[in-house]
Amino acid sequence: MDSFALDVHTHSVSSGHYTEDTVTDMIKYASKIGLKLLGISEHGPKIPNSCSLSYFRGLHLAPAKRMGISVLYGAEANIMGVEGTLDLPDDIMKQLDYCIAGMHPPCFAPGTREENTAAYIRAMENPYIRIIAHPDDEKYPTDYNRLMEAAMDFHVLLEINNSSLSPGGYRGNVKENDKAILRLCQKYRYPVLLSSDSHGCANIANFTYALNLIRETGFSEELILNRSTEAFLRFL
Repeated sequence: MDSFALDVHTHSVSSGHYTEDTVTDMIKYASKIGLKLLGISEHGPKIPNSCSLSYFRGLHLAPAKRMGISVLYGAEANIMGVEGTLDLPDDIMKQLDYCIAGMHPPCFAPGTREENTAAYIRAMENPYIRIIAHPDDEKYPTDYNRLMEAAMDFHVLLEINNSSLSPGGYRGNVKENDKAILRLCQKYRYPVLLSSDSHGCANIANFTYALNLIRETGFSEELILNRSTEAFLRFL
């Protein structure tokens, strides 16, 4: 169960923080450790020092195969408010291989449980959003029953974010929130995505803490989409 084919929530130096590793560095590392598919998902432009819109516009020109592995070029768009608006326009997102949506304090001040849940659901209504980033953040209390229902309705994955679960992770005590997500995915037999949220090479495909929680909860291995590039691409 520890050998996975893909990791699609990663960031290079272009996201503007925590690393100086380039996309080439990251692809080289992913190839070295035997990953079959790497997804690069730079932060949207409203994160300070991140990519401009022109960066994302040019990604369709990037090669889909490098150093023996498949590469997807996506984005982690920022949810900007209760209305679920995003900091990337549809005409850019539709050219990307996939889009993640997430909440970050520089872009969206945490609201009430109702407001945060509504913002997530409205973001999911965008046809280009396929993944919700770290929906476990305790700063953004969320109704997970409603979030799960919306994920199934709009064909969106909820991720289990390894960085969130790591000791000292800045999203707080997320374990119970992740357990709630896993319980609901198990109940409805709905797939889940493990994400490293690696900034640079260091943690690409490192799902150590997520796997600990998977084992602790007895979550079904066959529901983890990272096991198969084919299954993940079919979901997209």
